[in-house]
Amino acid sequence: MAIARAFALKPKVLLLDEPFGMLDSMTRFELQEVLMEVWSREQITAMLVTHDIDEALFLSDRVVMMTNGPRAKVGDILEVPFARPRLRKDVIEHPDYYRYRGYLTDFLENADKNVTNTK
Repeated sequence: MAIARAFALKPKVLLLDEPFGMLDSMTRFELQEVLMEVWSREQITAMLVTHDIDEALFLSDRVVMMTNGPRAKVGDILEVPFARPRLRKDVIEHPDYYRYRGYLTDFLENADKNVTNTK
């Protein structure tokens, strides 16, 4: 409900900080779909903070990866080319999905070493 209220205010930018973090996986998937539907109608710029790689790939057009620590910086940016509107099944079955997922996983596993943009 809070996400719907935020969209109703018509902000220029919407910051979503782990909005689905405390939900079970089925509710998370359902609310991600709702977010996609509302976003497609409203077209408001949204910044989503998440630690979930699959969520980032499904919801985002661009994933900005941060380095670790109190002096964290942008470590890399991955453009997500999946067409909109998106269906979860289409994203997961996309021929490049696991390559992008592996790239993000590798970055996270080595985040303490990643300090410059490489893409």
